[in-house]
Amino acid sequence: MARVELVEVTKRYGQTIAVDHVSLDIAEGEFVTLLGPSGCGKTTTLRIVAGLIEPTEGEIRFDGQVVNHVPPHRRNIGFVFQSHALFPHLTVAENIAFGLKIKRRPKAEVQRRVEEMLELVNLQGFGSRMPSQLSGGQQQRVALARVLATDPRVLLFDEPLSALDRNLRDQLKYSILELQRRTRKTAIYVTHDQSEAFAISDRICVMNAGRVEQVGTQLDIYLRPATEFVANFVGDNNVATGEVVRVHQRDGQRSVVVKSGTLELQAVDTQGLQPGETALLFVRPENIEVLSDGVVPGDEPVFQGQVDQVVFEGPTVRFLVDIDGKPFRVIASGPQRLTLLGSTRRRVRLRFHAVVAIRHEDAGTTSARMG
Repeated sequence: MARVELVEVTKRYGQTIAVDHVSLDIAEGEFVTLLGPSGCGKTTTLRIVAGLIEPTEGEIRFDGQVVNHVPPHRRNIGFVFQSHALFPHLTVAENIAFGLKIKRRPKAEVQRRVEEMLELVNLQGFGSRMPSQLSGGQQQRVALARVLATDPRVLLFDEPLSALDRNLRDQLKYSILELQRRTRKTAIYVTHDQSEAFAISDRICVMNAGRVEQVGTQLDIYLRPATEFVANFVGDNNVATGEVVRVHQRDGQRSVVVKSGTLELQAVDTQGLQPGETALLFVRPENIEVLSDGVVPGDEPVFQGQVDQVVFEGPTVRFLVDIDGKPFRVIASGPQRLTLLGSTRRRVRLRFHAVVAIRHEDAGTTSARMG
């Protein structure tokens, strides 16, 4: 295991900025995912950690030691690529043993290690098979076994499941997590798939245009987005612009009341918003409650809306509600969802929960970027 630190890491290609002052501290044994859209710099960042790309500025540290000029083969990292990259002319056992033989390990040690790795990835008895005789998922497990066989300090994953079908991806992402937990290796995982990131990560680093937008747990990222990009990129959100009219502080929790048209919503505030500032309001579709007929709402505000669209999705019903000209996406589940079917043009009462307010920042111009 190793602690991995990125300190103000930047990579430029002429006028193009691929990675822009990225700092990240990854603890020993931690599983951190770099999440973002294509071209955001996450793969470039991973390759800088691996030593495959040299940073223009900044430092990469393993256990406090700067490794910027240490070649990849001496960093003792294991890199799992999107393609399996297995040698087609070698058996499964020979593929797994390849790195150990390069390091001139004794024959008995190599054989023992190969058997351990086959058991670790649940491929006992597959050692004599050729890669062409395996499924895509089995090939990826062999690739994992080959990486783990050399006992690397750090595991790096560059979208290792993106070439597989959805069902296989869902199976293998948990296999990767289980292997990481069993071996207690420090791991950095790159993906654009939010479900992967949320399923397997200790922390998620959301990247955009070469920069780190937010680092946190799944709950932090989903429920308390720190920037407009994170709120829009992760999951599904309703967005409204308004003016901060009041600030509340209670039991160490800060909230603001934002007025947007005829709506006045209380929202969580982590940025120190002040009255008069323009804020963006974000609320997840599942956090908008449809009140059943006859339910007394209590002290919380309730808003009347007109249902414009209803889509039945089995476990949930997704519908669009117009509140004084503002459309809001709403998701209902449980028995209540069935009462909403066929309710287009019907008026409903809505109550908002877990609203987040973020300072509205106008998008500025940026340099050309790549990932």
